[in-house]
Amino acid sequence: MPVSDDLTLLIDAARASAEIALRFFREDPETWDKGGNQGPVTEADLAIDTMLKAELRAARPDYGWLSEETEDSGDRLDRERVFIVDPIDGTRAFIAGEKTWSHSLAIAEGGVITKAVVLAPVIDRLYSAETGAVSTLNGEAITATARPEMDGATVLAAKSNMEERHWHGGVPPVTRHFRPSLAYRLSLVAQGRFDAMLTLRPCWEWDIAAGALIVQQAGGAATEISGAPLRFNSPTAQTSGCLAAGPDLHAALLPRLRAL
Repeated sequence: MPVSDDLTLLIDAARASAEIALRFFREDPETWDKGGNQGPVTEADLAIDTMLKAELRAARPDYGWLSEETEDSGDRLDRERVFIVDPIDGTRAFIAGEKTWSHSLAIAEGGVITKAVVLAPVIDRLYSAETGAVSTLNGEAITATARPEMDGATVLAAKSNMEERHWHGGVPPVTRHFRPSLAYRLSLVAQGRFDAMLTLRPCWEWDIAAGALIVQQAGGAATEISGAPLRFNSPTAQTSGCLAAGPDLHAALLPRLRAL
């Protein structure tokens, strides 16, 4: 199906990111600890960030910029449209030589994501979405599951999220799975491979911006864990967690979650 110029721009940028990343993948890239419990960063993350910032901002000089690997500037808050990117989502998995890290690229307009791409290059999965059109995987339409009940649902979440203290009425009877990249977890829910994903910790916008729209345009729901709509390009660049699932399952899980 035809896509907009902005979505094409993001798709091309994601593929260019993959070309850089794969040159470093399983080649022992130089790595640093960012400190402050922010995790590691590699020379691949930084090279991709430099490329994306140069290419995307040259193509759309009036758009703002928010990236995990660029020092934030308040300038973006005055822009109607903003690029929100994570050069490599799942850097620890990238360093370990695992396959399911991804590139996450999105455009927010007035606080709402309108264009989104998540690319997991090692396994050749390119997810994309834009408002007004169905989400796709490698060009084919995808749909979130329609499971209405929690019993037996498959949920992507870190182990700590399934502790008793986080749930009213006890942990629901779901089967937990895990993938290191939040963007990829959201995309898997959009694809219908899993029924839901949740993270109870505050989320950086670059981790979930693209995946959230991909879920929504695949017929699912993606919100903060309070049920509030996700808003982007905020001053803090964070949301209070994220819950994504098909609409009925999302509605079933939401009241069971305890606010942190």
